[in-house]
Amino acid sequence: MFALFLAAYLLTAPTLMGIIVIALLTANMSSAQYIIIAAVAGAVIGLPVAWLISRKLEHIFDVKRG
Repeated sequence: MFALFLAAYLLTAPTLMGIIVIALLTANMSSAQYIIIAAVAGAVIGLPVAWLISRKLEHIFDVKRG
């Protein structure tokens, strides 16, 4: 489970960080403080998202094995 979680987090966290940072830059909020907060927020939001993805993947793999 942890390996799936780590793989999912390594994909989701940077994606969410990038989405939030691009949204800030589009809104003309290009202060370094906003960008750092957005990157941290993306990393934090990525934790439950990665957990949900890894749980779903584990369930899919267990159904195919069993």
